[in-house]
Amino acid sequence: MRYETLGAVRIIGPEGPMGVNAHKRRVLLAAFLARSGRVTSMPQLIGEIWGGDAPRRARASLHVYVSQLRKVLHHDARERGPIRTEPLGYSFHLGQDEYDVQDFERLVNAGRHAMSLGDAATALGRVKEALALWRGPAFEGVSEGPILTAYVKWLEEMHLECLELNVEAHLRLGQHREMVAPLHTLTAEHPLREKFYLQLMLALHRSERQAEALAVYRTARRRISRELGVEPCRPLRDAHQAILTGQDAQPLSAAGSRGW
Repeated sequence: MRYETLGAVRIIGPEGPMGVNAHKRRVLLAAFLARSGRVTSMPQLIGEIWGGDAPRRARASLHVYVSQLRKVLHHDARERGPIRTEPLGYSFHLGQDEYDVQDFERLVNAGRHAMSLGDAATALGRVKEALALWRGPAFEGVSEGPILTAYVKWLEEMHLECLELNVEAHLRLGQHREMVAPLHTLTAEHPLREKFYLQLMLALHRSERQAEALAVYRTARRRISRELGVEPCRPLRDAHQAILTGQDAQPLSAAGSRGW
């Protein structure tokens, strides 16, 4: 069995895709996956499914949804299903099943490790595999309660860190000109993500486009000041100063590695 949530929620069983069509059952499955290996209490699950508008017989309805989900997921009569009843609620155990979030996290960590060893080519390969797992927004189409909101926020942060690592690997391989256009897109989509501005400045600087690199800094400073009321981070200011004083690309690269 394979669970995929980096996009629309879907389950791939031994005989192909399996449907969890009812919305409340999808929310229940999403909550279980977000808290796999941990006990989730009845009040937590009720709050996730109904929010502050739970029906009078919410507990009874929850038991029904759990029973229905168990029938979908218990694909081998010789083994226990993933959903376990606990004294205070339920827990969900993946066992030998696969989960795309775990694959994503493993690949990102492998990319980071390779980068720390100076192997940018291997890092880039792992990061590309990780990014390929994303089919759309995480848990697309599933309403977010307290559990899923926090989990999706963590996933989105991991995704951004993976995008940063992807760019860094390309830059370390000398692909500066190739990364200018993608970085313009990333800074537009994430206008307060300072690392993308820093990487764009480096890419432009090493492409002998210093005036454009300085313009990127001005844009970043204006956006950050307007939205947050603060100056850009120290590495971004150091990169700006390096370009102004005509330093070579090495100080700019070093600035990009501090504090990130």
